[in-house]
Amino acid sequence: MQYVLSYKGPLLDANEVFENLLESYRRISPYIVDSSELVDQEIKSGKHILFEGAQGTYLDIDHGTYPFVTSSNTVSGGACTGGGIGPTSITAVGGVVKAYTTRVGEGPFPTELFDDVGELLAKEGNEFGATTGRPRRCGWFDTCLLKKAVRVNGLTHLAVTKLDVMDKLETIKLCVAYEDKAGNRYSVMPSKQAVQKELKPVYEEIPGWLSNSSGVTDYDQLPEKAKSYLKRIEELLEVPIFIISTGPKREHTIILQDIFADKTPEGTKGDCIQPSRPPCHTGPTQQQ
Repeated sequence: MQYVLSYKGPLLDANEVFENLLESYRRISPYIVDSSELVDQEIKSGKHILFEGAQGTYLDIDHGTYPFVTSSNTVSGGACTGGGIGPTSITAVGGVVKAYTTRVGEGPFPTELFDDVGELLAKEGNEFGATTGRPRRCGWFDTCLLKKAVRVNGLTHLAVTKLDVMDKLETIKLCVAYEDKAGNRYSVMPSKQAVQKELKPVYEEIPGWLSNSSGVTDYDQLPEKAKSYLKRIEELLEVPIFIISTGPKREHTIILQDIFADKTPEGTKGDCIQPSRPPCHTGPTQQQ
């Protein structure tokens, strides 16, 4: 009550508010349906449905790096609960990853860079939080993080973005394992927070391509060393790449597979990049 009494603005007219809401209802009422039933009907009629996730795997309330998480499930299974469909309706899951690793806010980040390379990635990649505007922390590509993301999301394909940000690097590192203070080695991010804090990355070095890949839309036109980098990511994660992004514009995209096609090929998981790789179905996407 004290807040109402201290309010200095004009009082709202209840009838005016009601009429405004009623007008809004009239405009949107044709679009109000049981979305779960609608999606089910579209699936049964043979339509392609794409669910898009928001926020990364490690912000998931159950599977993320707690307590540095959000309040909901961000993994691909959330497409079923949010979309109102069963898991058997999902035919493929595409994970979206950058060619390096970033994180906004607090939380474990074993490959974080505090040197000129980290600054270059932040500058070239324009790394600021889309919602908060906070600068993102930048580091090398971490296959240990991604292996868990592959598992909990059931990833069948990868989309690798911001490849062009790496153009100026003479040497590129891939994190392939962690070691703790006792010398124990981990191939994935351990769940214990005390261990996470002391992890040191074990790197595999790959020569950079030191040439321009920005805006390239043809896989064959990519630098050979850039192709080798992408192929090594596929080998370590055992998931094929179906999209490569080489710039901020929509058209700066290389599509290696049409995953909206009608049949899923056998034996594609873990295959290395092939521009002519046959297509397969798709389901929800999940950012990483």
